[in-house]
Amino acid sequence: MIKLLFVDNDTKFGRLIKEGLEGVIGGYKVKWATNGKEGLTFFSETIPDVIVSDIMMPIMDGEEMVKKIRLSNKQIPIILASAKDSEEDVVSGYHSGADLYIKKPFYVKELDAHIKSLLNRSQNQPSKAEETVYKLGNYTFYPQQYYLEYESQKTKLNKRESKILTLLCENMGKVVKRTDILALYFHGSEDEIFNSRNLDVYVRKLRDYLSADKSISIITIKKVGLYLEVNG
Repeated sequence: MIKLLFVDNDTKFGRLIKEGLEGVIGGYKVKWATNGKEGLTFFSETIPDVIVSDIMMPIMDGEEMVKKIRLSNKQIPIILASAKDSEEDVVSGYHSGADLYIKKPFYVKELDAHIKSLLNRSQNQPSKAEETVYKLGNYTFYPQQYYLEYESQKTKLNKRESKILTLLCENMGKVVKRTDILALYFHGSEDEIFNSRNLDVYVRKLRDYLSADKSISIITIKKVGLYLEVNG
C-alpha cells in the first residue's frame, strides 16, 4: 500500500485523484490536504511514502510547504503539479526541493506512473536514513534511536527533542527559523504563544543534555531562529 499525501485546494480535482488512485488504480491510501499548512500537519502525522502537491493554494503555497519539509526530510519523493509551465516556474519548483514538476491537468494513470517511477528510483538507491549518526564534539547523536552518547553514557531523548536536534544538525551553522520549527513540530495547537514557549523549553533541555561539552552551542537569534554550532 502506497501512502500518498495529496495537497490541492481544488475539491473537485482532489476528489477525482483520491477516488481514482484508491478505487480505480488501487494500492493507494491517500491523505488529502487543501493547503500547504494542512499538508505540513498531515506530513508530520502520517509520514507518507510520497507527496504530490499543487503550487497555488491559500494560507501556504506548495513551494513553501516543500521547502519546510526539506528542512527535516531530504529523501521523500515529492511531485509538484501546476498549470504554470513557464521556464521560470519549473526552475522555481525544482529549487524548492521537488523531485518532479508536472503540468496540470493530468490523468490519474499518468500520475500513478510518475509516482511509481519515483518510488522505484528511491528504493533502488542505498538508504542513508538508517545509518545517520551525528558527531557533535564529544557527543554522538543517534536520531533514529532517540539518544545521545557521551563517554559511554546514554541520554534518552523524546521524539520531539530528537526531531528538533536532527533539524539543527542537518542545518549545522545555518539559522533555522522559529516559524519553520513551529510549523513542522508544534502544529497540534493554534496557540502560537503557548507553542513558542514550548519550543523554548525543548531548546533549554537540549542545551542541558549537551552541556558536558562546552564546544557545543545552540544559539538563539531573538525572534528569528536557532542554529547549532560546534567549535573545535
